[in-house]
Amino acid sequence: MPNASSFAAAALKAGGGILRLSPTWVPRSFLQPGRRLKLRPQDYYALGKERGGIDERWFASTTPAANEGAPPDEGLSYVVHEGDRLTLKEVIAELKADAIGETVWNKYDRWPVYSKFFDNMGPIPHHMHQSQEQAELLGLEGKPESYYFPPQMNAIGNNFPYTFMGLEPGTTKQDVIDCLDRWNEGDNGILDLSKAYRLKPGTGWLIPPCVLHAPGSLVTYEPQWGSDVFGMYQSLVEGRSVPRSLLTKDFPKEHHDDNAYLVDALDWDRNVDPNFKDNNYLEPIVADEGEGYVDKWVVYGRIDGAQLFTAKELTVEPGARCTITDGGAYGWITVQGSGSIGGLELQTPAMIKFGDMTMDEVFVTAPTAGKGVEVVNNGTEPLVGLRYFGPEAQVNAPDVGAHKS
Repeated sequence: MPNASSFAAAALKAGGGILRLSPTWVPRSFLQPGRRLKLRPQDYYALGKERGGIDERWFASTTPAANEGAPPDEGLSYVVHEGDRLTLKEVIAELKADAIGETVWNKYDRWPVYSKFFDNMGPIPHHMHQSQEQAELLGLEGKPESYYFPPQMNAIGNNFPYTFMGLEPGTTKQDVIDCLDRWNEGDNGILDLSKAYRLKPGTGWLIPPCVLHAPGSLVTYEPQWGSDVFGMYQSLVEGRSVPRSLLTKDFPKEHHDDNAYLVDALDWDRNVDPNFKDNNYLEPIVADEGEGYVDKWVVYGRIDGAQLFTAKELTVEPGARCTITDGGAYGWITVQGSGSIGGLELQTPAMIKFGDMTMDEVFVTAPTAGKGVEVVNNGTEPLVGLRYFGPEAQVNAPDVGAHKS
């Protein structure tokens, strides 16, 4: 293991303020991989059948995955430099504000967000993520999140490209309590109380904590808070049983059998909001454009008045170049084409062997992002990259609903 201080300084200098990251793969024992993450077909169960198939790739993550039986570094991104590697978490701990900026470092002492590709064959259980107040009861972090469905990753929609979100207006808490009471009777019927929205590539959603949602089968880019807490309220999905432990795992033990408590944990007003789509749906909004490039907001908006994360999609046409300037550090993943960012090579892989290095992911430090980074397309197709930002990094980001104006 390299010396953290010298490694961090050398990697930062070599990349001109940009850190090269290796792929971070995460399995889920209760889900079925959608097989669109570009892993070799034989590698989707590379961690063993008992750990589950790989259906997530995490980006610029300092957040460990809360998986049973997982090694302590599962979910953590690694910085790679001259044949050595160190977790991004350790590198940021050494570089501090030189990595993530004074505002974020002084407030959080860490990179408090991450993003991922989620790729499942079908829908997953109707679930919520705890609020900060709820998660703190167990010494954890709450989890608001967001979705964007990259067209490049969604040539096929798989089994169920629809997501149930929230609860139908008029639903009562007793209705949901009754569902939880039926947990061991098969399908507890909670989806009868919800509404499914068709998922459209090139659009997204902003999901506050304590709001029920059952993500469908599009590949989803998910900027979110740095946490892996959840509670699953659906007992059966596509004929597969959901253990009740996945409902209760991030609630205090003394309430695990208290269904009324578990229902009270939901943000009721947001779940039964008759204007749910208007208040949560996102479409891309142009942030900047010039000769041969366009930069769009794909995740934006505030939750309870706070901008916790945002994301942009940059498209650079063949032979073109541009300089992008941003208000904070970001994790970048390339989804199409080839070229460079700040002089570091970018190449979108067609197929990845588990454990191999790729040239599609980097972390751009806050000072470098503020100075501006040149992105060059030296290929024959558009170069497209997604990048996500941390708290309050983009003062000019639009609000939810701005795409209508």
